[in-house]
Amino acid sequence: MRVDAHPVDRSTAERTLAERYALIAKERSSRTVDAALRVLDILIAVPALLLSAPLCVLIALALRISAPRTPSIYRGWRVGRYGHQFQMFKFRTLAVDAEQRLGPYLGEELTLRTSEEVTRLGRMLRSSKLDELPQLLNVLRGEMSLVGPRPIRPAFFAELCEEIPQYWQRLVVRPGLTGLAQLRMTRETTWAQKLAHDLEYIADRSVGLYLAVIVRTVLLLLVRPVNRSGSLHRLP
Repeated sequence: MRVDAHPVDRSTAERTLAERYALIAKERSSRTVDAALRVLDILIAVPALLLSAPLCVLIALALRISAPRTPSIYRGWRVGRYGHQFQMFKFRTLAVDAEQRLGPYLGEELTLRTSEEVTRLGRMLRSSKLDELPQLLNVLRGEMSLVGPRPIRPAFFAELCEEIPQYWQRLVVRPGLTGLAQLRMTRETTWAQKLAHDLEYIADRSVGLYLAVIVRTVLLLLVRPVNRSGSLHRLP
């Protein structure tokens, strides 16, 4: 299922459930704070990208050396704000074509099978979250925010719209690099439970909450190398 970035003029009956939800989200008026959060995204992402550029070059070279014929950057389609689809960037951490093999799985089964697909270098990048650095480009392009619900694959979005009526509300904001659900939950947590934390952020989003999530994420990432048991999902 593909949610069109610019839906054609079709009758309501002809649109899929996911497409109808995307239109509902777009019709919801944005809050004034959303403009402020977008400005913060740019003010933070630009220096972060510049400071991390040398490290990104080194990571890309290491990935190219370890797998010469494999692209260093993974591009995967995700559903963003108002149902717009975009390609999310990450440093490649999985074996080639892993996403196709992992596509049908969710929850614990996905976690187990993903661990079997992660490369040696990819495991290091994942544990340090350095594989997420290219998503700063998605932030600058306006496809993502630094804080918000994590972007989801189109097929899963369509499925979850069927299972969880409130799921469409995630489309009101841009998906994020980090968020309340990522700070509090694990991969094994149900989608409904994760959604509750995403909706909490969407309802209460403010400059203060946005900055608090970023600060907590950074602090936890700094603590993790010292305390290997630390996890983004254990932060209250």
